[in-house]
Parts: sequence; C-alpha cells; structure tokens
Amino acid sequence: MNKRVAIQGAEGSNHHKVARDFYGPSIQLIECMSFDALVSCLLDGSAAFGIMAIENTIAGSIIPNYALIDSNNLHIIGEEYLNIHHHLMALKGQQISGIKEVWSHPMALLQCKEFFKKHPHIKLVEDTDTAEVAKRISKENLMSIAAIAPKMAAEIFDLVILEDEIQTIKENATRFVIVQTAVPTNGVDQINKASLKFQLDHKRGSLAAILNVLSDCKMNLTKIQSLPVIETPWKYSFFVDITFDNYREYEKAMTIMAIMAEEFKVLGTYKNGRK
Repeated sequence: MNKRVAIQGAEGSNHHKVARDFYGPSIQLIECMSFDALVSCLLDGSAAFGIMAIENTIAGSIIPNYALIDSNNLHIIGEEYLNIHHHLMALKGQQISGIKEVWSHPMALLQCKEFFKKHPHIKLVEDTDTAEVAKRISKENLMSIAAIAPKMAAEIFDLVILEDEIQTIKENATRFVIVQTAVPTNGVDQINKASLKFQLDHKRGSLAAILNVLSDCKMNLTKIQSLPVIETPWKYSFFVDITFDNYREYEKAMTIMAIMAEEFKVLGTYKNGRK
C-alpha cells in the first residue's frame, strides 16, 4: 500500500518534491492549502505522514510551524534540505514578450523581483501556491499567463519553461521536516540528530547552564529558536536542534536537561539530512 503523505501546496510543489525524494515516487499524495489543514489530515488519520517547511536560508524560521508541531504533539522522524529554484513557465508556444501576468506565491514573486525589473510589461499577481498556479494554467488553458514554480511542475502539467533560475539569490535552501502522530521507531543506528523544546526559569545564566550541558556531552547545537509562551507574558520556550555522534552521550544530556528545565520535550530523533 502506498504511503499517504500530506503536503502543504499542490502536486509539483517543493513539498511534493521532498515527499518524493524521501519516500520515493509510489506515494498517495494529499494536497493541503495550509499547514493547519495538513496537521488536521494527520490528526484525523487521512494521512500517515506530513511534510512541513521549517526554515529557509533567506526568510529564516517558519515560526508558526514550530508551534503546530509542539501543540499537536507531532513527532519529527526525518528531515530534507532542498535547494530552491524558481522557473518561469507557461503554455507551449509562448514567449516572455507575450506574457501579460505572472501569478505565484508572494515569497516566490519577492525572490524573483530583480528578474521582472527587466520585463516591466508583466504584472505580478500574488496567489496561493506556485504549483497550483501551474496546474490551473494547464487545466484552464490560460494564455498570456505564466507561473513561477519548480521545474517538476512544468513536467507534470506539460508547460514550457520560458526562463530558468530567475531567483535573485541563487543560494537559497529550505529545510523540511517529516512529521507523524505515531511515536517513531527509528533505531539507534539511524539517529544522530534531535529536535528539543524546553522552558527555563527567569534566572541569570539558566540558558548558559543548559547550553553548557550540551557542550559537555559533546552535542553540536545547530539551531536555537525562541517562541513566546502563550498567555504568559515575557516567558519563552526554546526550540533547539542538536547533532551528535554518540547516542549514550545524547541520552545523558537529555536526562540532565529534563531535570534542569521547567518543561522539557523531545520533538523528534532522526537522521541528519545534511549530506
């Protein structure tokens, strides 16, 4: 039976590419137009796995997704890093000179702003999803309209790429996490990274002390993100990613941190996605 994988966005999107890279082509794809809808699919059993973007090298952390994972008790079971490429695509037989409007996600439009300065005749229109626009252009046979989307979308929806790599900043990558509601069964030999959440007392040096524990146990801190605790003004949760070589040292660090922190939670243990 094919794995039921929920993604934010449509077929042909970067989330779809990550799902295919992680699980292979034989998946049952469930398209969700928001991350909230994606989580709902996991909670009601419509999907077994979800793909969520969590941070981008240009835009930074996608903070609401940290809260979604935490508040819904999702488990991170893996991660993928994807270099982001933006391509201009339209129905076959068209040229850039004949394009009147480009529809895409606001972030994609922003990341390609410099390219369109060279084509002032094109109107930029914000839309919900990059690949969904490509799908609509193909399905409704929309002439003079182009989409900014991944190359995969052009292949799926039989569009022609008018211009490759139109993003202003060429080194642009997004980190995605794979989540599920069930407790993961990753073996120790498959684990060298963990995502953690903790809260601390308002005491001088409390954060430094817990970071020293990570250092003493030979944990490599790769990410730290603070998030306000709802309904508790000026109190914060810390979301931390660590990598490690020795699982026993990791267990030791977790034991100590659980004692030191007011609240402590392991959001997931998995294999480092950085090759």
